Amino acid sequence: MIDRLCIIGVGLIGGSLARALRAAGFCKEVVGGGRDPGHLQQAVDLGVIDRFDTDLAAAVAGADMVLVAVPLGAMQSVFSQIRDHLEDNAVLTDAGSAKGSVIEAAQQAFGSVPAWFVPGHPIAGTEYSGVAASLPDLYRDRRVILTPLEHTAAAAVERVRAMWEAAGAVVSEMDVVHHDAVLAATSHLPHVLAFALVDSLARLGDTEELFAYAAGGFRDFTRIASSDPVMWRDICLANGDAIQLLIDRFIEDLHLLRQAVHEQDGARLLELFESAKQVRDAFVGK
Repeated sequence: MIDRLCIIGVGLIGGSLARALRAAGFCKEVVGGGRDPGHLQQAVDLGVIDRFDTDLAAAVAGADMVLVAVPLGAMQSVFSQIRDHLEDNAVLTDAGSAKGSVIEAAQQAFGSVPAWFVPGHPIAGTEYSGVAASLPDLYRDRRVILTPLEHTAAAAVERVRAMWEAAGAVVSEMDVVHHDAVLAATSHLPHVLAFALVDSLARLGDTEELFAYAAGGFRDFTRIASSDPVMWRDICLANGDAIQLLIDRFIEDLHLLRQAVHEQDGARLLELFESAKQVRDAFVGK
């Protein structure tokens, strides 16, 4: 049970957690923190948080659990602002998509990564952003990955695990480097490709006619290109090494596909498409 949860960055991710914990009766009070009072007031009006403060030091006062759900580029600044104002019993966690970057931000802000800081990443979301898009069931049966370090306090890990499980999530733990490599493949690269495809087609000219004939396949594949551009810019910068390796690998595979099309190699195309279909169908079946 959380007495006072402070969420810094009350958007889709933080707002959905607050809604889920309220529905589960797992949290007595939710305080929001951020820069935009209008946005935070909207969160109050929607019943997502109880109150807010744009002074982050004041926002975390009295909180026994603090979630930082801001773009990766803002993590260090937030950590620095709350560093000397957290309660002795507070556990700090985050929702960043590139854990190496978050841990580096914590090191810079705190001097070393505190034992009561539990890096985390909910593998859930939509293409929408903002607190109005938050959902009470966003994390139901979805994965949350925690990436504690060797010196992270076991009690802090268990408190964060309990919080996410109360929200309906399936919680697992993973090494930081492995997490960033896996997420680069399964999340970061697909988003990069979706953004790149839409931009490439938009630069062909006559965009209005082109997109007027876009069918369901285009909408499905490019849906995630409607995601928050600031967040995805920060992810690409933060996890750049892993993403670059995958882009290079994808370019090589795309070249082989182009070669099969150029050579009218129907057998190779069928083999590739059938293999991809089997893998995709098996994934959806789970």
